[in-house]
Amino acid sequence: MCPPETLASMRSPEISRRNLLKFGLGAAVAAALPVGSAQAATVRRTTFRNVADLTHVLGTQFPLFPGAAPFRIQQAVSHDKDGYYGSILTYWEHSGTHMDAPVHFAPNGLFVDQIRVENLVVPAVVINITEKARRDPDAVVTPDDIRAWERRYGRIPDNAAVLMASGWGARAGSVEAFRNTDSSGVMHFPGFGKEAIDFLLTERRISGIGVDTLSLDHGPSTTFAVHYTLLPTNRWGLENLANLESIPPSGATLFVGAPKIASGSGGPTRVMAVW
Repeated sequence: MCPPETLASMRSPEISRRNLLKFGLGAAVAAALPVGSAQAATVRRTTFRNVADLTHVLGTQFPLFPGAAPFRIQQAVSHDKDGYYGSILTYWEHSGTHMDAPVHFAPNGLFVDQIRVENLVVPAVVINITEKARRDPDAVVTPDDIRAWERRYGRIPDNAAVLMASGWGARAGSVEAFRNTDSSGVMHFPGFGKEAIDFLLTERRISGIGVDTLSLDHGPSTTFAVHYTLLPTNRWGLENLANLESIPPSGATLFVGAPKIASGSGGPTRVMAVW
């Protein structure tokens, strides 16, 4: 609950949407710095003009990886009966727009609550392979795609999140279209290639990667080489991102609202970009 004077000040005409956004970003950045640091004392006025929500709405109809436990919502209390509203949620950690924490594929990897907060507010690099994915739904991000991005926008910033935009998020309203399963039961959708991950891990310094599909690996993968290569390095992955085409290829900052759940392997995550 906010104290009355805070609520009153928020109703003041001097508090504009832009001022609230300025305050929100400044507070978030300051929170990611050590208490008492000079940076924490001075980071107050970082500004931005655009905010994009990269998160799909998670409900009972959102496509899940085959075999995952269904997402369930059970209303627990209601306004009419109890005077307030609330539900009980039951879901597989890797539902909807979500994070794969390192421990998901690495026995000694970090749990989701152990990921450092400064690794969750990071530069966003968007590599768009939509045209390749139209021609081949099994397309993957390659080192050549990364080098092409760098020729245009410069070297990938340290601690960045490298995000694959393939246009696949537009299919999320249909389980069949999103999974794109053939008659043999094999799924077909884009992802990262292992060679791209090898390049990013050896030649660049990143915090994580993200995709607008069901998996960091492309649909036909049976080895999950991208998962097994990336996550054991204590970097994270984001799956089922939305609206990646709406943010600039370079220059945005990603806010990754990973759940702080003890011993979690990941979880539904609110992801936003600002620039």
